[in-house]
Amino acid sequence: MNTAEKRVSGEQQTRIVSGFLNIDKGPGMMSMDVLRRIKRMTGLKKVGHGGTLDPDATGVLPVCVGRATRFIDLVVDGHKQYTMTVRLGTTTDTYDASGTVTTRCDPSSITREQVETALDAFRGEIEQIPPMYSAIKYKGRRLYKLAREGIEVERAPKRLTVTSLELTEWSPPDFVLEVVCGRGFYARSLAHDLGHALHGAAHLLNLVRGRVGPFRLGDSVTLDELEKRVKLGNWLELMYPVDFVLEHLPAIVVDPLNEEHIRQGRPVRAGVGGRNDLQQEGGQRARIYGSEGELIAVARYDPSGPWWRPEKVVSPA
Repeated sequence: MNTAEKRVSGEQQTRIVSGFLNIDKGPGMMSMDVLRRIKRMTGLKKVGHGGTLDPDATGVLPVCVGRATRFIDLVVDGHKQYTMTVRLGTTTDTYDASGTVTTRCDPSSITREQVETALDAFRGEIEQIPPMYSAIKYKGRRLYKLAREGIEVERAPKRLTVTSLELTEWSPPDFVLEVVCGRGFYARSLAHDLGHALHGAAHLLNLVRGRVGPFRLGDSVTLDELEKRVKLGNWLELMYPVDFVLEHLPAIVVDPLNEEHIRQGRPVRAGVGGRNDLQQEGGQRARIYGSEGELIAVARYDPSGPWWRPEKVVSPA
């Protein structure tokens, strides 16, 4: 099934109140600005996003609507792909091009080979210190608000995973990196830290997010495109179903009695009542469907019963 076929269409459009939009965020907007504009143009009330993008960054911003917000953590936790352009020779207080230059040096002696070698330290399981200009809270206040007041506080390093990190273009003083990573990654910090690793200076010049989990830039729509579709009355064709982000999980079907138990948050016996005899290892998840084919929950397998224990239950439409 291709991407277009996974979108909601036909008779479903008149009923759906939940799902995902794959938005291509433009520059100069905060992620919350995107949500506010979507609310205004569509009248939607319950809207969230699956992973913040800095105002200057562009690219994929998954937007969760209605019951889909129950699965926002699965989107945020999904692998992300970035194309980041780094400029050698200067650091800034924000670690990107929007900030004030704090350091200058001559980068002409830095070679592509040196950068390639330095990248080794930033692959795999790494620790990264978040920038001061970030939305992380310190004693109840956002770090970026403290930074604007000239206050810098010590930040604990965060552990994260960089699955892939490759230098794809070299045009000094600029170069381009392709990154695949997990949750919590700051492209600005990578650029800044890479400058230090090269005994020089660097900052993030440009950032494009090409993928978040199953959402890809090639399938995304801009806010202007969405607004046109809203005016035409066919914008629901752009909505992805709630279980689109769960397709990496195995699916099981329960009978009406066990469906009722699941909806009440109660575990059900694996292999009893419906097609729920899927063999799993302890702790693994599955998406649970009712006898009518509707997604009702995500459950975790408990071999002690064996049970399917619901973790996230989807309220009826």
